[in-house]
Amino acid sequence: MKNPIVAFLGNPNVGKTSLFNRITKLHQHVGNYPGITVEKREGSVKANGKTYRIIDLPGTYTLFPTSMDEEIVYNVLADKENPAHPDLVVVVAEPNNIKRSIVLYQQARELGVPAIFVVNMIDEVNAKGMDIDYQKLEAYLHTKVYTTDARNGKGIAQLIRAFDERPGYFPSQFEVDNIYTTALEEAKKAFPLHTEYQTWQFIAQENISFLTTEQQQTLVGIREKHQLSSNSLQQAEAIKRNIKIEEDLKTIILQKDNHHLHRTNKIDKVLLHPIWGYVIFFFLLFLVFQLVFILSEPIMDWIDENFSALIDYTASVLPEGPLSDLLTQGVLAGIGGIIIFVPQIAILFLLISLMEETGYMSRVVFLMDRWLRPYGLNGKSVIPLMSGVGCAVPAIMAARNIENTKERLLTMLVTPFMTCSARLPIYVVLISLVIPNETFLGFGLQGLALNILYILGVVAALLSAAILNKIIKNQHKSFLIFELPSYKTPDWRNVGMNMWEKTSGFLFQAGKIILAMAIILWVLGNFGPNDKFSNADEYVKRANPALNEDELDEEVASFRLEHSFLGYMGMGIEPLVRPLGYDWKMGIGLISSFAAREVFVGTMATVYSLGEEIDPDDDEERETLLSRMRSEINRNTGQPSYNLASGISLLLFYAFAMQCMSTIAIMKRETGSWKWTLIQTVMMTGIAYIVAFIAYQLLK
Repeated sequence: MKNPIVAFLGNPNVGKTSLFNRITKLHQHVGNYPGITVEKREGSVKANGKTYRIIDLPGTYTLFPTSMDEEIVYNVLADKENPAHPDLVVVVAEPNNIKRSIVLYQQARELGVPAIFVVNMIDEVNAKGMDIDYQKLEAYLHTKVYTTDARNGKGIAQLIRAFDERPGYFPSQFEVDNIYTTALEEAKKAFPLHTEYQTWQFIAQENISFLTTEQQQTLVGIREKHQLSSNSLQQAEAIKRNIKIEEDLKTIILQKDNHHLHRTNKIDKVLLHPIWGYVIFFFLLFLVFQLVFILSEPIMDWIDENFSALIDYTASVLPEGPLSDLLTQGVLAGIGGIIIFVPQIAILFLLISLMEETGYMSRVVFLMDRWLRPYGLNGKSVIPLMSGVGCAVPAIMAARNIENTKERLLTMLVTPFMTCSARLPIYVVLISLVIPNETFLGFGLQGLALNILYILGVVAALLSAAILNKIIKNQHKSFLIFELPSYKTPDWRNVGMNMWEKTSGFLFQAGKIILAMAIILWVLGNFGPNDKFSNADEYVKRANPALNEDELDEEVASFRLEHSFLGYMGMGIEPLVRPLGYDWKMGIGLISSFAAREVFVGTMATVYSLGEEIDPDDDEERETLLSRMRSEINRNTGQPSYNLASGISLLLFYAFAMQCMSTIAIMKRETGSWKWTLIQTVMMTGIAYIVAFIAYQLLK
């Protein structure tokens, strides 16, 4: 006997997920619905002598889908063959917006799904100036009405006991206008085993994924024959339902003075002000990024130090050899490279969750949507885009909050253009090499160059979004239709669960890909195809017999890197990068920095026999590296390798190229597709190559 399925259905901001978290506790997991990137939250609870499978459906205002998330909700409820089709639907409402929840409830019942009704946040009823006659509401809905408060657990036990309820007959509350009855009768003949309302839904939607092509064509024929449009049918239902519910609720819900609404309106006069609203938002955004860096830096340093100590200890107790090096420098270093991101991800999602829980995130969407909409983005895109200045990995994950599939994908595709902190060491070194330390109109040229690189990232992100918006097709039209919820104190259970979901998802999903790539890059850099790699000491000693021990070690490391698989790959791509002004040594830097952008500096230090432990923030060490790089001659051109033309070219390449393997891994995890991950990588690398090529050819 299969476990009964209970689905939670509700509008956004009604506390549906809070109920889900309270009921399922730690017995839940988050994944994606098969083949798509819509988040699937599922859990279980043991009660009433059985184990219930609980599904938290995406928030929706109606069962007429306008996004992929809402299409999932409709398919789960309407398709009895769907693996997630519920035995019972729990429709969750909150006191201030019961009417819209009743629309959902009626649509679900008229589809033929048994449902019960829950009024959550019950403690806010009095504060919101309401008086609800629950007996009348139960009679009106033809089901039992439960009251809960997910924050303190009130009413949860009674709700769980109700999971065995199966409300019976529900009289249809929606009467089809006479002008549509002929078309409806034709559809009922084509779909005789469905409820009348479900048949109406078939006519009123342009595309229903679980119907066959033949069935879809039948519906198209009916609409064309009777000159019906899906929009007009949906509007007719929405108007009729809302008018009737509004009238029916007059004797069930009495509205008095709403203290919550008064307080919310007062706060919104400031937070949504046409000037101060943006000032406050950008100040809070600045504060978020500062907190992400300030709070995460000591934790990241601690992780880095302890993983370095663990690697050193492991290397000291294991016998020397390739397996020991693989474990320490490949596997353990790769794991450290994954865990190092955890503090930033956890802190960023802590702050984002707080903005969502308090109700401020809806204000962010409202403020920014009109500025980002022309580029095909969403008001919620501003958080991932700005987070990308810190690190693209948590930034791409933050795009999960965007409901519309196309806008979410666009945001993830263009976010890596934003200049992340890992590029900064490269910029510092290259700008110091090729930009004079002079002033122009009182501004330092090197500082201006750095600012321009950041601006280029923003411009590239927005222009790419505008172009991709024309190319990528949208299955659902995007409308900014949502309600600004009342401000409230955060539910810390939700905040904690959200942090855990995002962090664990990165560790156990994207982490696998990052670790595999880290090991592959380590193998490429630590093995070679011939004796020049394996006998590097002999070759270096023969060529440089007067070197002391430290100099010998540095020369051997450089020689070994040159003759590793990675070195030969750098030489192999030299014909490709030569038009950009690069030689094979710079090619090695490009390939190795795929592990992480900041690795470029250490790789260059190794290539130029300085050892890889170069700190670009240390003036003396940086100047040593810069001096060696300035003296390097490009064997292809006979000129200094790092001149103005090649330096600007390299800066622009790093400004536009795909950031690192961690970004690729998180894109694969978030999109669930190698297709879009490869498209993004090829697109960004192509743009970087073209811009760098033009810059070099113009400046050389």
